[in-house]
Amino acid sequence: MERSGRLEILAGSAGVATLGALAVGAAVRSITRRAPTSVDPNSIEDFGLIYDDHASIVVADDGVPLAVREVGPSDAPLTVVFVHGFCLRMSTWHFQRRDLATQWGDDVRMVFFDHRGHGESGQASPKSCTITQMAADLEAVLRSVVPVGPVVLVGHSMGGMAIMALASRRPELFGTRVIGVGLVASAAHGIAEAGLGRGLQNPLVDAFRLSVRQAPRAVEAGRGLTRLLMAPVLTAGSFGSTFHSPAVAEFVESVIQRTRIDTVVNFLRALEEHDETAGLAVLSGVDTMVACGYEDKVTPLPNSVELHNKLSPKCELVGVADCGHMVMLENPAVITAAIAALVRRVAGQ
Repeated sequence: MERSGRLEILAGSAGVATLGALAVGAAVRSITRRAPTSVDPNSIEDFGLIYDDHASIVVADDGVPLAVREVGPSDAPLTVVFVHGFCLRMSTWHFQRRDLATQWGDDVRMVFFDHRGHGESGQASPKSCTITQMAADLEAVLRSVVPVGPVVLVGHSMGGMAIMALASRRPELFGTRVIGVGLVASAAHGIAEAGLGRGLQNPLVDAFRLSVRQAPRAVEAGRGLTRLLMAPVLTAGSFGSTFHSPAVAEFVESVIQRTRIDTVVNFLRALEEHDETAGLAVLSGVDTMVACGYEDKVTPLPNSVELHNKLSPKCELVGVADCGHMVMLENPAVITAAIAALVRRVAGQ
């Protein structure tokens, strides 16, 4: 079936509005579609750039230290907080941090942080590895680092779920403090029924869960074997079929491999069980942007179409051809432009 036919079916009740929104994305990608080449455009890219930015620690409500980085002045008129995904870290927003810092200058401050158990943040107990706790952590970051002024929240994958959970937990923040939300390759529910969920429904993952509970030190010590066995599950659908940047692929693989294996396993249950649809009614009251790669096998395109349908009419839907789950690294120009457009809308520019 042709791609346009598949989108028409996926759009369903969204009708002309949804297809029109996707047409905008199609116009952009027709310009940015990458021709095959033997030269890696990111071969000399410094993916550690974010770690030169101003650093601080926010202590979560249960005492877990959360690593934070900031770009731009603390008195900027607007702050954008970026929330990364499962098994990743704040540096996966590398291209957006690099390009938006140049574009926005002192007009917009950017805040990045690592989830508990991820990146440079502290280790998390098994019982605290929940989407609800991540929402509380996000609120702690806002309270400590962005105590005043308007905020736009941008989340990738599990980071988007944390934002949705915050909306249901603290709805009074949205429309007052939080004036815009971007959801990139995310889903409100259904992870266990499609995409990544199917890869998680197997005896291997269950065995790792049991091992982490019974002998966490042994599992961590055997990370080489763990990586070998779990990598196909964790990297499934990360990139589209025509992706051609070995440097980005190696960067993502290294980030995943450096994530503690107990963090990986403990958060799997939260992803399987999550349902953040209650927060969508709250988010529908603010300007939103939903973006997804057409070849995303982790949170497939229908998840984003569903989000858009429930968030309309203040929602822009951006579909990106030839991209998978790591769309903000695969085709950063489109995602960066979508975030910038969201900020312009909420700022009334």
